[in-house]
Amino acid sequence: MAFEKDDFFKVDIEMHIVGDMTPIEYFPGVQAWWRGIAGVTRQFLLGLKPEDMPTAEEITKRAEPEAVIEWMDMYGVDVACIIPESMMDTTGNATRWVTNGQAAAVCERWPERLVLTPNVGPVRLRGMKNVLWELEYLVKERNARMVKVYPPEDLPLNDPEMYPLYEKAGELDIPVAVHLGWCWVPPGVSYNCLPVLLDQVASDFPEVNFVAFHAGYPYFLDLALSAAVHPNIYLGLNLLVTWAANAPRRFGEIIGEALRWVGSERIVWGTDCAGFGAQVRGAVQGLREFQIPEDMCEGYGYPQLTDDDRANIFGLNMAKLLGIKPERKVEV
Repeated sequence: MAFEKDDFFKVDIEMHIVGDMTPIEYFPGVQAWWRGIAGVTRQFLLGLKPEDMPTAEEITKRAEPEAVIEWMDMYGVDVACIIPESMMDTTGNATRWVTNGQAAAVCERWPERLVLTPNVGPVRLRGMKNVLWELEYLVKERNARMVKVYPPEDLPLNDPEMYPLYEKAGELDIPVAVHLGWCWVPPGVSYNCLPVLLDQVASDFPEVNFVAFHAGYPYFLDLALSAAVHPNIYLGLNLLVTWAANAPRRFGEIIGEALRWVGSERIVWGTDCAGFGAQVRGAVQGLREFQIPEDMCEGYGYPQLTDDDRANIFGLNMAKLLGIKPERKVEV
């Protein structure tokens, strides 16, 4: 079935560069990580209608960076925040999957389409001096516009040792993207990324904008409550939007609570694509076509999702945070 284009300006807040994993596949932690992925993938495929099932091509893993641009063009994504996968904990801290330098080189090939979003951790291993040096270099010399914090392989989000990183982000005037809610894959520590921890951090750093990935799932209500009182918290729908197709009431609850507590001006969209085109298509179609069930609006007080809301969530909000013009990069 042909993919229908639309005229929404789109910024993907989480598009991963995975790279060739052949040299590290022998690590038991890497194998466990992919078993974890297989376990959670079931939730995104179960109950899909035949017309929504991904094609064989869409679920074929592709590591080459050209695939990112191909999917963006195919599914109408204008800009993507490129995040290198670290996952050092899966290799016994022997090596990263992809370096920030590799991600920077990819972004420099398509500077109008890709935004470098480095992961400069883990702080617990590298030491803050090295972390801050690299972040400042990547922002000033390689045009990084956001930094990713991945607490499952690092210190808890509100650990005082993490605070110089947030201070530096404030000095550099860039938002901090935070993996929040649950780890999803071993051997990461889920406790380190609970939304209640961000509540404290957002209070301590009111001048820094935090993009909370995955809506803090499964603690999305906790996150919505925190965002209601901290205007520097933005709720990310990345990874979860595909539930619009096979779990509409669950997704309705997630986006409904976000709309009810903070409105569409602080909700942002993404795919969490890690090498599969199906993630991009599902996330685009999910937000574009979804409407909160009427009985949920009546029973929970959720507002209806409007096209203005979709425009904000798809890309206008993130364009403001990143300081980019919301201009279409792909043909409609």
